[in-house]
Amino acid sequence: MRKRVQIGCMLAGVFGLFGWASITHAQNPPQPATSVVKPHAYVSLEPVPRGKEFEVAVVVDIARGYHVNSHKPTDPYLIPTTVSPQLSAGLQALDTIYPKGKLEKFAFSPDTPLDVYSGSVTIFLRLSAQANTALGSSTIPITLRYQACNDSACLPPVKVPVDVKLEVGTAGAKARNMHPEIFAKASENSAK
Repeated sequence: MRKRVQIGCMLAGVFGLFGWASITHAQNPPQPATSVVKPHAYVSLEPVPRGKEFEVAVVVDIARGYHVNSHKPTDPYLIPTTVSPQLSAGLQALDTIYPKGKLEKFAFSPDTPLDVYSGSVTIFLRLSAQANTALGSSTIPITLRYQACNDSACLPPVKVPVDVKLEVGTAGAKARNMHPEIFAKASENSAK
């Protein structure tokens, strides 16, 4: 009997805590990490001919007042921003080019500047379509991993899917350059 009373009291305490936490969150809901960072993907060629190199740009728009760690954060415990493509047969990854971060100080790290991205940054993937790449429409699933923070707190780290749609053509197919305003930045954007 005594054990039942103790267990009952413990459960009441746990449910009371959950109820209090729900009220607290209802009054002050946290900003979801996925609403703070908006990724968009672009392909440099249309169609992408077999046997040809091409680029994918992942443009990451970060809400005002927030930042994410750069690809090479200043401390090992910080979560780097990364992109990871899941390439189908016939597509080969050649390089990933991350932008340079900016050193900034925040209220939670007043003495040590952190290497971060803010505003809008673009990550480039250099890829190659091999001779055996499937012809026609294709999608490259990419995972964007980041942790968004503001000046006083960090949101939980997340992995966000970013789909890249492309059209693969035969070797020698005439390709149009797409989004030159984005891909012109690839060469000046090199901090690996």
